[in-house]
Amino acid sequence: MSDDLLEAPAASPVADAPPPRRRTSWQRLAQRYGALAVLVVLVIYNAVATPYFLSFQTIVNTHLQQAAPIAIVALGMALVISTGGIDLSVGSVMAIAGQVGALMIVHGAGAYLSWAGALVVALVCGLFNGVLVARFGVQPIIATLILLIAGRGIAQLITGGNLQDFDDPLFQAVGLGRAAGLPMQVAICGVVALVVAAVVRWTTLGRYLVAVGGNEHSARLAGVPVARTKLLAYATSGVLAGIVGLITIANVSSSDANNTGLGMELSAIAAVAVAGIPLTGGRMSVGGTLVGALTLLLLQNTLISHGVSTDIAQMIEGAVIIAALYLQRSSR
Repeated sequence: MSDDLLEAPAASPVADAPPPRRRTSWQRLAQRYGALAVLVVLVIYNAVATPYFLSFQTIVNTHLQQAAPIAIVALGMALVISTGGIDLSVGSVMAIAGQVGALMIVHGAGAYLSWAGALVVALVCGLFNGVLVARFGVQPIIATLILLIAGRGIAQLITGGNLQDFDDPLFQAVGLGRAAGLPMQVAICGVVALVVAAVVRWTTLGRYLVAVGGNEHSARLAGVPVARTKLLAYATSGVLAGIVGLITIANVSSSDANNTGLGMELSAIAAVAVAGIPLTGGRMSVGGTLVGALTLLLLQNTLISHGVSTDIAQMIEGAVIIAALYLQRSSR
């Protein structure tokens, strides 16, 4: 078991059930390391075919900087998916948090108070999803669909649908600043990844997450606090989406409720799927999620930089996701 990988134990087969189809060794390897293999191939190809690809400017200030926000949201999504759920509301939560943060900074609240206010609102959004799923038994796709639709309207209502422009160097530092020579969002992504990996690997919550996703009924009988575990997963996903909402508006020095976080839920789910994490739950990999996000971003950038149109690039990305889902299906 790797440091950031947890997987629920397989359920005992029913006596009269047909024996499960055994996975071949290549299927196991492809599911676990397929995204990493694709990433290595892309890096080698770009190192040969793309001028200046191996420069610090290209790797860190372009690819990693673009992939970091997706990776942060994908980590929250992976926590939710490991419990057998899904969070379709992350894009709308980004928009809400961004609007709240921008509105507060425009009215002179200061950077720290604005960050805190935005993240508290994002936490409330995550708790709203978690309560619907964990306490009222609403299916995750329906519970989070509510905020996906209503959340965008809430974000527009906060500022009347108007753009909120601001100029506060400290507030903008989360998107435009640097830490230890790295773009701030890359540094934030690294810190988030380390914290999530530590929680998943060394705390009982990490074991609870995969236990709930692997077999919720058995987990409940074993004394696992199923409702609390789900609630924490959705709350964390909301907070991480809020962080990325703040990064997004800081990058452009304005907030736009119509466009902030648009489509982010699909990018995050795709990154988790490509990472080899089953969308049915029961498995969690921090490293795999980061590799999945970077692989999809680098694949898109590679295709577009070599003359492939955006629509064709999206079709190829879709094919990669289908292949990842096929491997998951074969493994089951």
